[in-house]
Amino acid sequence: MTTSQLIQEQKPGAARREGHPGIALTVIAACQLMVVLDATIVNIALPHIQDALKFSTTDLTWVVSAYTLTFGGLLLLGARAGDILGRRRVFMTGILLFTFASLLGGLAQEPWQLLAARALQGVGGAIASPTSLALITTTFPEGPERNRAFGVFAAVSAGGGAIGLLAGGMLTDWLDWRWVLFVNVPIGVLIAALAPLYINESQRHPGRFDIAGALTSTAGMASLVYGFIRASEDGWRDGLTLGSFAAAVVLLLAFVFTELRAKEPITPLKMFRDRNRSGTYVVMLSLAAAMFGMFFYIVLFVQNVLGYSPIKAGLAFLPVTVAIAVGAGLSQRFLPTLGPKPFMMTGSALVAIGLFWQTFINPDSSYVGGVLGPMLVFGFGMGLNFVTVTVTAVSGVAQHEAGAASGLLNATQQVGGSLGLSILTTVFGSASTDEAKKQLPKFLAQGTPEQKAQFAKTHQLPAPWGSEVLAHGISIAFIPAVAMAGLAFLTAWMAIKVRKSDLEALAGTAGPGIG
Repeated sequence: MTTSQLIQEQKPGAARREGHPGIALTVIAACQLMVVLDATIVNIALPHIQDALKFSTTDLTWVVSAYTLTFGGLLLLGARAGDILGRRRVFMTGILLFTFASLLGGLAQEPWQLLAARALQGVGGAIASPTSLALITTTFPEGPERNRAFGVFAAVSAGGGAIGLLAGGMLTDWLDWRWVLFVNVPIGVLIAALAPLYINESQRHPGRFDIAGALTSTAGMASLVYGFIRASEDGWRDGLTLGSFAAAVVLLLAFVFTELRAKEPITPLKMFRDRNRSGTYVVMLSLAAAMFGMFFYIVLFVQNVLGYSPIKAGLAFLPVTVAIAVGAGLSQRFLPTLGPKPFMMTGSALVAIGLFWQTFINPDSSYVGGVLGPMLVFGFGMGLNFVTVTVTAVSGVAQHEAGAASGLLNATQQVGGSLGLSILTTVFGSASTDEAKKQLPKFLAQGTPEQKAQFAKTHQLPAPWGSEVLAHGISIAFIPAVAMAGLAFLTAWMAIKVRKSDLEALAGTAGPGIG
């Protein structure tokens, strides 16, 4: 045994096979890819999940929200855990938890089992995702090598959604919807096995866990989302609906009070003192709220109304990822010259236009005119915003607070998406219920005996009457989505102020995109 080998063995936390940065980066990027694509890979399978486990359309939103709420709510706690306990150790824990939850989700036989697994997936993702980005800084030396690693990480984050759309379609079409979850198991096990071989452990830093802040914020947002979804089915006067909103107010106030008193808060409220940064968070919250709802309902439309297979549905969404990439590239190039305000305003306006276009959707809408056109406008607008809000959120922040600023932006994206989807679901539920009352007499007069027998079992109207209900509910649900994009536009117009020093700071600072 050589002296260098002996030193390596004696060094605590050292990778067993150092000197393979390419493999180390592959392991880190694979983790990020798995976490990022999980939202879109499951989205494509939603109609099949709904049929298999007998979800109502409104309850189906929890398949998305159960993941995003725990992921967004615990994201900053996961980053703090990596600093205190060691990033490689926490990274592996998050991966294994995510993998175990994926296995449970694939085996689910009841709706509550899938939702519990999705929530657990979010916890695992919240632990693994921020730590994977931080591991790049401890694995690669500052300079060109680290910059290249960040570039790979950003590319994976940006492309993960598109990969998820195709993978979700293929797995659902060729195998079964359960494989959109099972596919994470071998990948997660492999990542966890390779991590100690090729990734060094980071130095631990003393600190405290703000458990109270993490739990009150996550529980408060979950109560708020539940209140909206409950209202869509049981009305605004329902006792549980009102109780959920009351619990949300109490929990969120407790969260603010906790953060004001905490020595090391999970959400540094001082981040909101800067006008541009606060405006950026509102813009991201509003746009994410519209985006999550748009993807959820258009997936249902193209499969349940247009009759697309999962693979065709996945391909149908690829143009929007291209539009996002074009918009992001344009903003990244001209951001240091023009500043963030023009991109935020233009991007938010385009998002609003795309969503307004989708309020005209109906069962006779074609893919090109009813889906593709508005999605391209929407995607380009989102692309103009993604890099812009990321860079603006961390611009002017002290180095030791950059992680908290970007982490808070990512958490805002996830939580905003859950909240927005729940609001759209409330509107969808009310509109679709009213339309179903109009379509029911037509169905009873025109439906075949076989269709009526099936309706008696499922209480769901078959096509074409069911298509009318779904399309009408979706078109009305996009109205509040337009308002959300409008709020982003107004915030960018009124809150974002650009100084010459800001433009100088923005030069060359575009970093990894939002996952």
